[in-house]
Amino acid sequence: MVYWILIICAAIALVWYVREKIKAYSLKAVLIKSVVSVLFIAVGVCGLHASTTNAGGNPIGVLVVMGLVCGLLGDIWLDLKYVFPEQDLLFTYAGFAVFGIGHVLYIAGMLMRFYPPGGIAYVLAPIVLAIVMSVVNAALEKPMKLDYGRMKPVVIVYGVLLFATMLLSGSLALSHGWQEPALNLLFAGGILFAVSDLVLSGTYFGTGHERPIDFVLNYFTYYPAQFLIATALMFV
Repeated sequence: MVYWILIICAAIALVWYVREKIKAYSLKAVLIKSVVSVLFIAVGVCGLHASTTNAGGNPIGVLVVMGLVCGLLGDIWLDLKYVFPEQDLLFTYAGFAVFGIGHVLYIAGMLMRFYPPGGIAYVLAPIVLAIVMSVVNAALEKPMKLDYGRMKPVVIVYGVLLFATMLLSGSLALSHGWQEPALNLLFAGGILFAVSDLVLSGTYFGTGHERPIDFVLNYFTYYPAQFLIATALMFV
């Protein structure tokens, strides 16, 4: 019951935030966005209590909640770059850094809880593929009409972590025969997270990608991603 109340409140706050963001970049919009982010952390904590294991002895739960907190910080800093454009680069670096740390925490949690004995290939293969995908994404900068500028090394490193979260969760889910609901939810969340960030890269590093449809697509993939990741904690 608590879970669904949180989800409904989050949906209402998300629609409110997107409306405010489309109208103008403002501190009010940042605060509303923070409310949505606090709610996906609350869902994660709710998931910890709903799981059958003790939260204090649940490494993946603790790490994922910490990752969700990083998402909250990233949300705030990346929106503040619009409110205070003179500090654009600083807030962008900060946002990428905490989101990257969040992915490291998700990855660490998955490995601690779901690493298949003798299944090193299920770990190495997605990580290698994540590196390839990030490098290819950076190489396609010009064809996609993007300009990463001095952020290019950061984009590549972050891309590796982003794609690794998605691919590793899918690989581990495969190794468990798709019988682990937590991994299935993490995989679905990882896919939406990657889609959201690919849309966001156009907004940050391209031109003509700040239309209402771009904001809507970004936030209606990003927030479902975070809520799916948070919901996974109910099954660990």
